[in-house]
Amino acid sequence: MAATSGPATAPDAAARGATTPGGTTAVGVRTAVVWVPDWPVVAALAGAGLDAHVPAAVLGARSGGGSGAGHSVVAVSAVARAQGVRRGMRRRQAQERCPEVALLPADDARDAREFEPVALAAETVVAGLEVARPGLLLLPAGGAARYHGSELALAQALVGAVAARTGYESQVGVADGLLAAVLAAREDAVVPAGGSAAFLADRPVGELVHAVCDPAGVAAVREAAGLWWRLGLHTLGDLAALPAPSVQARFGDLGTWAQRLARGEDLRPPARRRVEEDLAVAEELDPPALRVDVATFAARRLATALYDLLTARGLACGRLRITARTTAGADLGGDDVGGDAEGAVLERVWRTDDGAAGGMSAARITDRVRWQLEGWLTAASARRGGSGTDPVVAPIAHLALAAEEVVPATTHQPGLWGADAGEGERARRALGRVQGLLGGHAVLTVELQGGRGPRDRVRLVPFGTEGGAGRDPDLPWPGALPSPAPAGLPDDPVPARVLDAAGHDVVVDARLAMSGEPAAVVCGRDPGGPGAREAASVTGWAGPWPLAERWWAAGGGARRVYLQAVLDDGRALLLAQSGGRWQVEAFYD
Repeated sequence: MAATSGPATAPDAAARGATTPGGTTAVGVRTAVVWVPDWPVVAALAGAGLDAHVPAAVLGARSGGGSGAGHSVVAVSAVARAQGVRRGMRRRQAQERCPEVALLPADDARDAREFEPVALAAETVVAGLEVARPGLLLLPAGGAARYHGSELALAQALVGAVAARTGYESQVGVADGLLAAVLAAREDAVVPAGGSAAFLADRPVGELVHAVCDPAGVAAVREAAGLWWRLGLHTLGDLAALPAPSVQARFGDLGTWAQRLARGEDLRPPARRRVEEDLAVAEELDPPALRVDVATFAARRLATALYDLLTARGLACGRLRITARTTAGADLGGDDVGGDAEGAVLERVWRTDDGAAGGMSAARITDRVRWQLEGWLTAASARRGGSGTDPVVAPIAHLALAAEEVVPATTHQPGLWGADAGEGERARRALGRVQGLLGGHAVLTVELQGGRGPRDRVRLVPFGTEGGAGRDPDLPWPGALPSPAPAGLPDDPVPARVLDAAGHDVVVDARLAMSGEPAAVVCGRDPGGPGAREAASVTGWAGPWPLAERWWAAGGGARRVYLQAVLDDGRALLLAQSGGRWQVEAFYD
């Protein structure tokens, strides 16, 4: 732990005003940040039971989305980084640099669940902390620094508590304002009071991304940083020097959010009137929830209700407080838990992005509640000597959510028409209500997975969840059908006949020799009987492509031949021959 250069200051000094390049007075609250480097990798290694010295990387979806998006490295351990593995690399590039690297999947729920013991350890030193995101904690430094004697002593106490209780290495930074404290933690430094603006001035504008609390807002901040760079605003000092009204007019709330952080200020200006009252929703669970997934259904209803309250009033919140109470006599064993005749009470605060970098939707609120429930119950199970995999520890009888630091949402309202007019959000709420009535598996959605045939590449998962257990679509699948993929699949393959110009059945032998060129296709449950659909002429065709899977298995595995055909009635079909019989596997637009 080191202090940045600057005049010596009292370690318990309150936040003071500092004149920014724009001529305004910045007032930043002394904030301490606990950061566990490479947390997604640390959590993945812990979840997989691997040693911390194993070179490892976490794979996540590459930006850009779409069915063609693959996976790239999103987090790297220090051991793998020393061997040349870097963020943004593809799987094969990472394996070329370090053949023994352990490639682990990204999992937000796992990251939050494994981070709960770190939060519990930090709470033994400072009360009232906030979870900005898994791997990053925010906490007030003023009173805690006075208690421990200095901000440096506070940082040392936090690092020691986390190491002693969890075994993880952490870094602590103290500064005025959120961004300066986060970047100070990445350098393991204490920034003197009033020095945040100078500490930030020469840093690239892209470092604003480190202050984003919700991963969903990272893309928006990176896009804005790229725009500012092209406009000549290369450093945070350049952005801070602009007149605040001009930034607000040109870049909206995201620009104001970024400029306040660049100046070393707090996320919100001082209130010049009474702030909005906190909004809260709560529900008694009768019967008490015995499992996390059951409690999550109640959390989804509460999240929707809280989101509706915020949107109806045109508000956004800066913090989300999650409170759970277990049944009488239950004890989850945490140092932050109070137990009495009514049961144990658990509470945790999550920092949000206030709407500037994406806001908090009902789905995002639900995710945080689910992660927190898993973190509490899994950590409690481990303290009781369990394996940590069984989430059933104590029935949850009461669940409450509160939106704190509520401020007007200003421009962050749905559009009157177009893609952001709210139809998608309303549809998600409706499907969530159906799930609440009929159960999680009553509403299913399609998820892409690895495979060779069209039916192998899709799987159904409950709406609103990530399956995570399917085959990796980014792996090589020799013999897979060429792009584009079919647009639809019939409920069951439809029997068919492929005929040549003489009306004879087209057959593909073991050497892929065709008995004749396809000239017509007849589809139907009995394509050779009286109920068969009238034959459609083939105007174009491609193939055949052979596929032999698991030929070494008992029974010979699966062997079939694919053929694409365009018919004169406008249909485009994917046909498959197996055992001498043709059937329609899929169709194209």
